[in-house]
Amino acid sequence: MIARPPLAVPLLALAAFLVLLALTLGGWAPLDRFDAAASDGFREHGTANPRLVSVLRVATDVAATVPFVAAGLLVGLALAARSRRRAAAFCVAVTVVVPVLWGLMHALVHHPRPVDGFVVVHSNGFPSGHTSNAAAAALVAVLLLWPRLAGPARPVAVALAALFALFVALTRVALLAHWPTDVLGGWLLALAVVPLLARIVDPPGRAVGSRPQARPDRAAR
Repeated sequence: MIARPPLAVPLLALAAFLVLLALTLGGWAPLDRFDAAASDGFREHGTANPRLVSVLRVATDVAATVPFVAAGLLVGLALAARSRRRAAAFCVAVTVVVPVLWGLMHALVHHPRPVDGFVVVHSNGFPSGHTSNAAAAALVAVLLLWPRLAGPARPVAVALAALFALFVALTRVALLAHWPTDVLGGWLLALAVVPLLARIVDPPGRAVGSRPQARPDRAAR
């Protein structure tokens, strides 16, 4: 069982992502000023709190590519072992597609990271890979758990998933590894791709939780 958000959700996220990409490539002044002001504030705070920076350097890697891919494949194998083939395929698809997409964006979109950050990364920054990974993992967890949860457990799951994605995004901005624009792009990329993959793997025509209907007995006709 995989929950499927309305098609409008990923389509709106994709549209917002493309608008953000256009503004980023066009060097829209208000966006650049916002990025610079936010990064300056985090630089000042990080310089005054080196211990916090050290903690964030470790914590941020929970959403690095290697842990993300390893966790995704392990969860996919575990789901397959329980005969949840569609869920397994969905998990593996997200694990592969999301890093490939943001990796291509890093290769094709020239958007340098903040200079002299608290971590050194030699690549373009839009969208944030760590944020894309974290948001994708959070969405996968919600979409897989949603049909199995009820009552207050559902908003709790959504809140925990959102906090995880928000935490990783904040670590990337706080460490000056990315601009705020980059992490927003990471969120939008995941919000566009993951629900679309859910609809591809588990098409809307197949009702969630449905079981194959028994064929009518011809002899009874």
